[in-house]
Amino acid sequence: MIRRVVTGHDEKGKAIVVSDAPAPFVITNPARPGYISTDIWRTAATPAPVVAHHEETTMGPRRQMPEKNGTVFRINRVMPETDEIRNMSVEQSKKLFAALGNEQASTFGKNARHPLMHRTATIDYVLILSGEIYCVLDDSEVLLKAGDMMVQCGTNHAWSNRSNAPCDIAFVLIDGAVDPSLVEKIKTYEK
Repeated sequence: MIRRVVTGHDEKGKAIVVSDAPAPFVITNPARPGYISTDIWRTAATPAPVVAHHEETTMGPRRQMPEKNGTVFRINRVMPETDEIRNMSVEQSKKLFAALGNEQASTFGKNARHPLMHRTATIDYVLILSGEIYCVLDDSEVLLKAGDMMVQCGTNHAWSNRSNAPCDIAFVLIDGAVDPSLVEKIKTYEK
């Protein structure tokens, strides 16, 4: 469980703690034993409205992506990769992404080197909180360790934990718009 403290304002405008409890929206997936994804907060506009007392922003169906002009702050626990993940079929990969609320993000089978390859139209700020993990790209990869940060700019990628310990990762996803000239290049590459 991840403790989430949310602040706000009382009726006089004084800063207060509105809630202090475990983050309420936690997702697991039987296809990935030990995987935990906790949505901490979501915004639905830029600029994000600052109000005295926010309604809960994370509840509802699982949504991997931020809303238009919005953001998602999430913490994921990724367990060491298993043979079941490495040997996943295209259909299994799509089903896994469908459970995340984003089946169309899966790129496995389109020149993708890893079953969990995916692409989103977002800029993602990534901070490795504990453990280590590889970010697998189209023809390269980079090992990230606790304390490392990455800015993931709408690229085709997968997360591969090849260690023997869990990896905890903080993500901030920011809604983006892919440049049309890049869309054409990506389509050509994926053929």
